[in-house]
Amino acid sequence: MGRAKVALVRGPSRRGNIVAALEGIADQVKLDAVRYVLVKPNFVSVNRQLAATHVDAVRAVLDFVRARYDGPIVVAEGAAMSPTWEGFRNYGYEPLVEEYGVELVDLNADDALPVQVYNRRLRPLTVYLARTVVEADYRISVGPPKTHDTVIVTLSIKNMVMGALVNPQATRRSGGTPRLVQRLAGLAPRWMWRSNLAEWGKGTFLGRSGGSSKMAMHQGFPVINLNLALVAPRVWPHLAVIDGRQGMEGEGPAAGRAVDWRVALAGSDPLAVDVLTAHLMGFDPDEVGYLHYCRRLGLGVGDPEAIEIVGNVAPEDARRPFMPHPTYRRQLAWHLDGVERYLERET
Repeated sequence: MGRAKVALVRGPSRRGNIVAALEGIADQVKLDAVRYVLVKPNFVSVNRQLAATHVDAVRAVLDFVRARYDGPIVVAEGAAMSPTWEGFRNYGYEPLVEEYGVELVDLNADDALPVQVYNRRLRPLTVYLARTVVEADYRISVGPPKTHDTVIVTLSIKNMVMGALVNPQATRRSGGTPRLVQRLAGLAPRWMWRSNLAEWGKGTFLGRSGGSSKMAMHQGFPVINLNLALVAPRVWPHLAVIDGRQGMEGEGPAAGRAVDWRVALAGSDPLAVDVLTAHLMGFDPDEVGYLHYCRRLGLGVGDPEAIEIVGNVAPEDARRPFMPHPTYRRQLAWHLDGVERYLERET
């Protein structure tokens, strides 16, 4: 795959960091023949800012894009289990429509296209992707760096893949979560929601036919890593932006603690961006299953030695180990025997 360039910037300003990082890799951004740009934030929660993409991070991206492109821009997200428009309102996204001439889109209400993944028994399983993401000819993923409860870290690739998977029921006020599940979530002890039983429940009940394709991906630690890599080529970001002004450690992606990091990363190779970010967070990128599989599929540069880093801070000075999720040790057991036959249809 050759080499990849990633910008790493540290400073006090979220918006300033991101703009500086994007300027550092501006030569890689080609928008001349683009029909429409899609900017994908992260709303795993629609009411906890630390878990979501700050609107000023999106403003920084739009400042950079609008200086080079005057065509249609869609800011699109499909919130995990809540109405996406609550996130747009709660986080102050609605003014972007007039400020930048963009359209806000709820991906959970979009037309859906089928894609094949696998269930926990490695039998074919169909999930659905938002057409707006699949058909975009320039995709930008922008979100915070966070630890995760099933795949160790969630960064630019996972943000794009999981957000593109639709949950039509999330357009309802309940977020598509059955009342019984909501009650159990409030009553069950925390250890139960970290168990293999909980992962089975997510995929089986919340991801049942007509339900959430996001939840259907939860088929246990090994299979979700495989599935993320198999879906990734359909929605691969053209530009990855990590807003590390604040990150999340511990019980990510929604309930963890803040990390005041004050960095930003950007690059046109999202695998390289995610590999570098995972390393700076204190994790071995090759122990993150879906990053390992993306590298196996040849989707980008996954070798840290092949990443050219530009910016105003050296990697060793920006490195800040994040406390992993309590399930971290179990998450490491993602390796699958005979995985080549599942990867070969993508190569």
